Amino acid sequence: MLMLLTWTTLKPMTWPDRVTVLHKLRLMPTQDTDHFTLDVLILSELHRRPAARCQEESVLYDYKKGEKIPLRPFMVDKFRETFELQEKAKEKYGARVLDLHSRVQRLEKSSWDRPDAKEDMGCANPNS
Repeated sequence: MLMLLTWTTLKPMTWPDRVTVLHKLRLMPTQDTDHFTLDVLILSELHRRPAARCQEESVLYDYKKGEKIPLRPFMVDKFRETFELQEKAKEKYGARVLDLHSRVQRLEKSSWDRPDAKEDMGCANPNS
């Protein structure tokens, strides 16, 4: 297997830090698929933010024939299963995010988005 890695964003990190690496299949593979793309997000646990985003392009290669070959059937099956699971998770958690966003908007409208609401800018010296 050959892999090409393309960095799109990279932010500095310092030791000690721990990272979480998340991969997502970009497209559902078919029986003819001879390559696949993974979108990658690397999260810094110390800084609590993305540290890097990249793309991995992987190709199955037969070195004896000197050419690309399609994914093997068991690989296609596992990648399809993974892709379907990630799509279900996207639906589930996407709906939860939308619900949370809606609840925050209602809270904002009931508190500081009222016509009679006044913004308190705060002041270190209460006599000024």
